[in-house]
Formats: sequence, structure tokens, C-alpha cells
Amino acid sequence: MKTPSIPVTLPRKLSFFRRLGFEETLWGWGLIIPTVLGLILFKYGPVLASLYFSFTKYDIISSPEWIGLANYQNLMVDNYFIKSIQVTLKYTVLFIPLSLIVAYVIALLMSQDLKGISIYRTMWYLPSLVPVVASAVVWRWALNPEFGPVNYPLRLLGLDAPGWLTDPKWIIPSVVLIQLWALGNSALIFLAAIKGVPDTFYEAAEVDGAGGWAKFWNITLPMTSSVIFFQVIMVVIASFQVFGVAYILFSGQTTSDPAGPGNSALFYVLYTYRNAFGYFKNGYASAMAWILFIVVMLLTFLLFRTQKAWVYYEVEGGE
Repeated sequence: MKTPSIPVTLPRKLSFFRRLGFEETLWGWGLIIPTVLGLILFKYGPVLASLYFSFTKYDIISSPEWIGLANYQNLMVDNYFIKSIQVTLKYTVLFIPLSLIVAYVIALLMSQDLKGISIYRTMWYLPSLVPVVASAVVWRWALNPEFGPVNYPLRLLGLDAPGWLTDPKWIIPSVVLIQLWALGNSALIFLAAIKGVPDTFYEAAEVDGAGGWAKFWNITLPMTSSVIFFQVIMVVIASFQVFGVAYILFSGQTTSDPAGPGNSALFYVLYTYRNAFGYFKNGYASAMAWILFIVVMLLTFLLFRTQKAWVYYEVEGGE
């Protein structure tokens, strides 16, 4: 006897896997094409064009002239290029650990359940909303060695007031100080991570007799390590792209001294900008931009390779 066939009906939740009709497909393509064209024309197109320009002599006015690796070779003997690398590395070494530590400490303080804590959180976050230009102008006045309010208490104590923006030894610390003033976004991300740690972990640790430091080292830090890892990547990328503050503070410099006394504020991106829009050496600037891109990509890759050694990801169980 022949066994009757039983029709198989897909569950309701899998019904979206059905094949789209012509009209739906047409509407889908019609909706995404503007976005795709925008990415190609206004983002990826210029990026690929800059790769071509990096192998040319190009000044915007005349047509690009192919010169091969000449731009990259000239960079290796460019004293300003080497100086910009030195300045950026000094800033990076100083800013990365300070920004992470300061933002994390602020987040720890703001995570306390105290009366009026929302007001303090708002006060810490507000500086990050100030535009870069306004922030740089205010700090240029505040750090003025003659009448700036930052040096006023130092003079009252009989201490030497440093030339924050005039002494080459103090320019990098000054820029770091200005950047640390606007850590509201980083502190807010750390605060969300700290507040997201389950209270049951702390309660269990207290039952075992753990103190404040033990709870921080064994619970808070590991449970927020994934957010710390994210912040490390973002800070590393941002530290290589300092431009706005340096440009505002040290604008109007001459060609022989384009960024502060002794070119002590000649950051990499600032020198790239001056080559592109100050000296009209766009092929040269494109080569610098691609070198920076490769360096940032390599550093990001190395950071991802190290995450297994210290980053903790909570694995949720499920059926």
C-alpha cells in the first residue's frame, strides 16, 4: 500500500526566508542605491583617488604627473616629516595612558550612588560638547604665560610660571592637558560599563570577605575589560589624528616654523594638512595619509591579537 505524502509546512517564524518578488526586489535596490552611490562617490572614491595621487606630483591646479615612489622616498629624508613623527609619538605615549586612567577614575567616581550625582555627571560631560575651536581659544587665553589664570596661583605660591604654549618643553603637555579636559564621552562609556556589572558579583565577594580593592581588581576591572579594549583602540586611533587644537593654537606660523617654537607642535596630521592646503603638495600629502592609514591598521591588528590575553567576554548560556 502506498504511503500518502504529508505536506511540510514551514514554521511561521521562518516565513521571511521566502523568495522576494520582483517588485520587492526592485524597491529594495531602489532604496539602497543612493546610499551605495554616496559611499562610492564621496567616501571610497576619494580614498582610492588619494592612493593614486600618492604616486604622482599633484598641486590641484595642474594635472597629476606620475612619479612612482618618489613621494615616499622624499618623506624618508624630510626633516619636517621626521619631526612630525617624533611630536606625534611623544603625544601618543603621554596621552593614551593618561586619558584611559583619568576617564576610568572619573567613571568610578561618577558611579557612586550619592546625592546630586547627576549634576556632577553633567559637569564632567559638558566640556566634551564644546567645539574644538572654542575650546582651543579658551585654553590659549587660560594658558597665556603673562595673564592666564592657570599661572596665577603658581605666582601666588612663588613658583615659576611655565610658558605653556611658548616653551617647546611644555607644548606637548599643554595639548595633552587640553585634550584631557574633554574626556566626557570616554568617561560616559566607562560609566555605562561599570554600572552594567551585576550587583550579585559584589554581594558574593562581600560574603567571602573581599574588600574594596579586591572587588575592583577581581570583578570591576575584568568585567569592563572589553570596554577598556574598545577605548584603547579608539584612543590610539585618535591620538594619531590630532589636528584641530594644534591648528588653532599655532596657526599663522611661517613656512620655516609651521607649528610653534622649534616646530614642537608639528603633529603628523597638521603637517599633512599644511602640505595639502598650504604648500599645494597634494601628492606628497596623500603619501603621508596612506602611511598613517597603514600604521593605524597595523597597530589595530596588533591590539586585536593581544585581546585574548587580558580581555574578558562574558558568555551567556542558552539552549
